[in-house]
Amino acid sequence: MSMAAVAALCAICFTLRSDTVSSRQSPSTRLLALPSETLWVWQRTEDLRNLDQKKMAIACLDQTIVIGAGVEGRPRFQPLAYPTGTTLVSVVRIEVRPGAQLDAEAQQKTVQLLLESAGRPGIAAFQVDFDATREQRSFYTDVLQQLRRRMSASLPLSMTALASWCSYDDWISNLPVDEVVPMFFRMEPDRRRARPDLSVFRIREPLCMHSVGISTREPWPQEMAGKRIYVFPDRGWREDFSLIQDRKLQ
Repeated sequence: MSMAAVAALCAICFTLRSDTVSSRQSPSTRLLALPSETLWVWQRTEDLRNLDQKKMAIACLDQTIVIGAGVEGRPRFQPLAYPTGTTLVSVVRIEVRPGAQLDAEAQQKTVQLLLESAGRPGIAAFQVDFDATREQRSFYTDVLQQLRRRMSASLPLSMTALASWCSYDDWISNLPVDEVVPMFFRMEPDRRRARPDLSVFRIREPLCMHSVGISTREPWPQEMAGKRIYVFPDRGWREDFSLIQDRKLQ
């Protein structure tokens, strides 16, 4: 290959890389219409009829996918009350049992279950919650790539993350998601793996810079201004809803 051709190729690659980095620095356009505050609803009966639906969305667990001897989807059955017109995010939790085979069959079944939750009528976004170990990251990456290709192109794809994934343990930069939500609660295992001189987790991954996950009864990070905030209720929203009203989110 001539030097001129090599130079041209390098220029193209640099341009593509620059565009990719630039797009990661800004929030995904798919997410712009969503409220800036989102309440997580997990395995509890919840009454959120006092929710300000213009300001807050609800991210509700739709099912838990358990991967063990096989792949099983366990739906959430508890009732949930909320105002008409509330923005809804469908969430799926993935759990892997010890000794599970993360083979092509498990991958296919997992993607199919995820697509069922991503296809719920009336949702504004879809989120996956999976605390993948190092050995499970390749499986998770393949699942997300297949999911993104097969789900609605206009539907935002979100994922939660251990805070370490967004700081010193980078492996998520090329995942096909619109946002990564670093969870700043129940972080003790991550703190034990952090460098000794790292007193707080510094977010370095661009995908993680536009949102944050917090809980109602644990310390909140200092820098939340301008971010999409997901809040988890430690004792359920019946007890904890007043806490987010007393502690200003934005």
